[in-house]
Amino acid sequence: MKLQQLRYIWEVAHHDLNVSATAQSLYTSQPGISKQIRLLEDELGVEVFARSGKHLTRVTPAGERIITTAGEILRKVESIKQIAQEFSNEKKGTLSIATTHTQARYALPSVISAFIRQYPEVSLHMHQGTPTQIAEMAADGTVDFAIATEGLELFSDLLMMPCYRWNRCVVVPQGHPLTKLSKLTLEAVAEYPIVTYVFGFTGRSKLDEAFFNRGLTPKVVFTAADADVIKTYVRLGLGVGIVARMAVDEKLDGDLVALDASELFEPSVTKIAFRRGTFLRGFMCDFIERFAPHLTRPVLSKAMQCHNKAELDELFEGIELPLY
Repeated sequence: MKLQQLRYIWEVAHHDLNVSATAQSLYTSQPGISKQIRLLEDELGVEVFARSGKHLTRVTPAGERIITTAGEILRKVESIKQIAQEFSNEKKGTLSIATTHTQARYALPSVISAFIRQYPEVSLHMHQGTPTQIAEMAADGTVDFAIATEGLELFSDLLMMPCYRWNRCVVVPQGHPLTKLSKLTLEAVAEYPIVTYVFGFTGRSKLDEAFFNRGLTPKVVFTAADADVIKTYVRLGLGVGIVARMAVDEKLDGDLVALDASELFEPSVTKIAFRRGTFLRGFMCDFIERFAPHLTRPVLSKAMQCHNKAELDELFEGIELPLY
């Protein structure tokens, strides 16, 4: 059994059983991958993949368990490489992050800019996706860190740490009737069509919860994952927008009015997550602390020793998170 064979079955399983696409991503040949998978199956005495002719059709029950274990082995191998790199060159390596558009566009630029200046030999890769996709990428080892507000709690093998709190605002064109109210209320907002985030994105659950608790049914006419898209459709008169406060720029969005909605909705918390057992290199710890200054190395060390969510919650109890 070779590590290369384990890599091949793992990658094929994560490329929808498409051997050709797998070969392209690994810069190797399709026949070579197929041959190595067959050799592994012959050695193990079981099929990892079921076939119809030359095509792979599904992962077998035995294959599912083998691939899961292969993923764990490959991650351990990667950890060994990272440990070696840390001692050979602590300022050189790669860092992969998965996050949402809001984090990538508004919360991370200054952090990443400072990080790259400090670590010019670290190659930083950013992946964007839905909260569930982001969590999956961290859970299966595709990325080192996941940064999101929603979705991370779906994966129990992720260690999640709170970074900051943030509030929402209601965005409307200049002269909109809501701008003339002495106090903004949920009832007033619910009178207008609403343009906001897709469910599961950027604290959307808190928004829906607030209306539900007041017995209101908002008319959501348009949803998007991108705050800039939401603001575009507010400008077109489609409805009033509800977005993260950080997503409104006073200069770029001068034609819009951002009405404070912090009293209407509970603040949301953005978290950073990584797989339990991950070896954190020095520059990885520095990145986390740049993004969330309260997550110092001693705090990270304590968090990694927590066995469950209750212990982790207790660790962060009483810490006043910064408000973005």
